[in-house]
Formats: sequence, structure tokens, C-alpha cells
Amino acid sequence: MKPVRPADLLPAEEPPARTGISRRSLLLGGVGLVTVSGSAVAGYSGAEAAMMLGVTRYRLTPRGWPAGLKLSVTVIADIHAGGPNMGAARINEIVEVANNLNSDIVLLLGDYIATHRFVTEVVPAAVWSAELARLKAPLGVHAILGNHDWWFHLSQIRQALAQAKIPVMENTAVLLGEGQSRFWLAGLGDQIAHYISPGRFRGVDDLPKTMAQIKTDDPVLLMVHEPDIFVDVPDRVSLTLAGHTHGGQVRVPFIWPRFVPSMYGARFAYGHISEGGRDMIVSGGLGTSGLPIRLGVPPEIVRVDLGG
Repeated sequence: MKPVRPADLLPAEEPPARTGISRRSLLLGGVGLVTVSGSAVAGYSGAEAAMMLGVTRYRLTPRGWPAGLKLSVTVIADIHAGGPNMGAARINEIVEVANNLNSDIVLLLGDYIATHRFVTEVVPAAVWSAELARLKAPLGVHAILGNHDWWFHLSQIRQALAQAKIPVMENTAVLLGEGQSRFWLAGLGDQIAHYISPGRFRGVDDLPKTMAQIKTDDPVLLMVHEPDIFVDVPDRVSLTLAGHTHGGQVRVPFIWPRFVPSMYGARFAYGHISEGGRDMIVSGGLGTSGLPIRLGVPPEIVRVDLGG
């Protein structure tokens, strides 16, 4: 009998986050629209994924963050290493751009390898992790894991990040900085780590346990992969940083919000979200899933300047 791998249990390359709709469904629909629109749109969407790279900047002083505490944060989300759009040279470029931002801290928000069916260049774990090991920041480089990391090659990804000397935070918090410049960095376990059945998942996230480790009044940054947890994030957290959605990845007018991999649709799809005095920034990410294309949401590194 053929052995059953975890990936074989999945109905699609990426099951949706707590809904019956997947990003893959949107992308396959997008392919139909691209076919109708012609090869020019198809070529552009592939080029947008493979060639464009921007730095999206946010400047804010969220609730609970001292105005005099200045902190610069580089956020790298959803690399999905693997060609045609995220080969080794592309990851090298991303690291160079990130290092040139000279931020105080670099945060990696999960999903490190491409798992779609159209990979043209396999980037070994030793290669992409060696590139990430070149990231530099005075307060270090810190990572969490994403759903793709749990669904595919979990042990390999953990080992690769360990070899790169990048700590993985899972329901843990650490106090960084000194004196009046201290803050807590917390990292949450993935919320859809284990696939159960269509639309049903079991996470490894434990927000109460994570928050219980915060013992001082210093402000808190929270790293999460999926943004849906934001509805439960307490006021104690100054800023939540998330990825996962790719900003929708293919923004087909009037249609794409229904297919964002979130139970809240477009509510947490992208950008700076402020609700009830709480703040979250959702990165559009860098790589792709489903299909190696992006349309209307080019790859981005996020730079956040806090305080001042």
C-alpha cells in the first residue's frame, strides 16, 4: 500500500482558513479570466510576482506604545521559496533590500517554501535559510511558522531556521531592548496548523499562554501568521503583525474579497487595520500559492516606524 503523507490528505494545495473557500479556487477562476483577457494580462501577472518588489512603509504610535520609544521594524512574510517567481536570486535580492532598510529588528512571519504544483526551481532549505541568515538587525531576526510550514516539511523548515540561527517563536514572548527602550516581542503558534477536514483545522496557537509570559508594563508587539486572531487580541498588545493573505494575491474586481483565506473575507486582507483602538498591519507578502502569479498586489517588504 502506498504510504499516505500529510500532503496527500489535503484536498488542495492550500485549504482555506476556517471557511469552505480556498485561495486556489480564486486563482483558478483568475486563470479563466486571464485566458479571456489574453496573454498580456497573464504575462503581467507573472511578471508582477517575479520582478516587482516594493517597500511599504507605515508610521504610527499605537495605543500603549510610548511616543518617545522609537523602533523600526522590517517585516518579511510569505516568501514561499521556489521558482518561477521566488528562486534563489530573488531571495538574495529580498535580503539585500531588507538589510538596506537598516531597521532595529527583522520579523519573519512564516510560509518559507513554495508548495504549489507549478514550481520550476526548487530552492533547497540550505539555500533559502543561508540567505535569511544574512539578515542583520541590532535587536535580531525573529521568526514564526505559517500554515504551509506545518502542512509541508515541518521538520526540515525548523532545522533550516535553526541552522540559520533564527529563533522560532511559538506561543512565547521575550523582552527586548534596554532601559526606557524595552518592549515585548511575542510570537503565536499557527492557527490552522493541522488540517482535519474541509473547512476544519486545529491550531497550535495559545494566546492566553503567550500573554501570560508578559510580566512588565512594557509595550507589546505580537507576530501572527493568520490575521483572524485579531478579534481576540487584547488591548495589552500595541501592534499585531500578520501575513498569510498575500493581500488577496489576485485582485479580480468585485470578486477577490470573497476568496481571501480568512473567515472575515476582506476585513483583514491587507494593510493597516484599526478596530476599537487596536492596531494590526497585514503584509501582502512576497511569494505565491495556488499559482505563481500576483495581480494588483505586488510583492512587498513592510517597514514599520513606531513612536516619535
